Amino acid sequence: ELEPVGTSLRGWAEHLTTLAGHPSRLEELALWKRQFEGPDPLVGARALDPARDTAATVRHLRLTLPPERTAPLLTRVPAAFHGGVNDVLLTALALAVADWRRRRGHAEATGVLVDLEGHGREDVVEGADLSRTVGWFTSLHPVRLEPGVEDWAGLWGGGREAGQALKRVKEQLRGLPDHGIGYGLLRHLNPDTARELAALPTPQIGFNYLGRLAAGTDTDWAAAPEADGLGGGADDAMPLPHALEINATTEDGPGGARLGVVWSWPDGLLSEDDVRDLAETWFRALDALVAHAEGPGAGGHTPSDLTLVSLTQDEIDAFEDELEPGTEWEMPK
Repeated sequence: ELEPVGTSLRGWAEHLTTLAGHPSRLEELALWKRQFEGPDPLVGARALDPARDTAATVRHLRLTLPPERTAPLLTRVPAAFHGGVNDVLLTALALAVADWRRRRGHAEATGVLVDLEGHGREDVVEGADLSRTVGWFTSLHPVRLEPGVEDWAGLWGGGREAGQALKRVKEQLRGLPDHGIGYGLLRHLNPDTARELAALPTPQIGFNYLGRLAAGTDTDWAAAPEADGLGGGADDAMPLPHALEINATTEDGPGGARLGVVWSWPDGLLSEDDVRDLAETWFRALDALVAHAEGPGAGGHTPSDLTLVSLTQDEIDAFEDELEPGTEWEMPK
């Protein structure tokens, strides 16, 4: 006999509708509009066309990072920077897109606008309990990631530039309240703000890290073989939401965990060679972050880690540079 459900799907939806009109959420409007400021050159040969670029035209490229290159991304790198795996993956993506565009004559596009997908089960409703509620609670929000690289040679060599980029992106992600769920509330559930946000462009790139899929037994659930990358079925005529979508998972295997990535795009908008170039540049950027994290003096805190003091990143870096090598410190929370 199943235990009772704490908060029903219907109850959750009603709570979110109410929350969409709360003054604290309305204050986020300017934040979300700022995400669209800055250059965003076309990633493909043309703009996405909902009439032409449909599910029937989608192409896929799947690449896998071996265990020895995946393991540090799950452990040493995020631990060194007091962050999460998503911070590492998205920093590398921002670096890869910036370099990919730079090599195509768009050096001014130092950042990237991404539609970031999340699980949506955020702690934003007091007393809500979704632990036994079945449903796909996906949230989707835009974020502009600016790694701020000036020395590309130093970055690819795993130098200090790599660590600075990770710290910047980590803080940009931390600057979005409640993992970005407020954007969806204002975009879809508040009629006063929905029109304003609907007028803004859709990010060209979508990203979703589905997390780690642990190795199980024959009695555990598993994705169907045809569900490559945990994708779902779609009508062939359905317009594609992004020019390029990236779905990543970490999958346990006999030799260790592997990062598997599925890149999807509409045929005719990008060539497979272009996508493969970007995908391999992303893996190269991940390797650069690992190389940096394994070097002396790597890692450190960022302003969002320190809740009792107000310090800039430069002040934190200067303080940490004064510590003896290998010294660990922790600010009180």
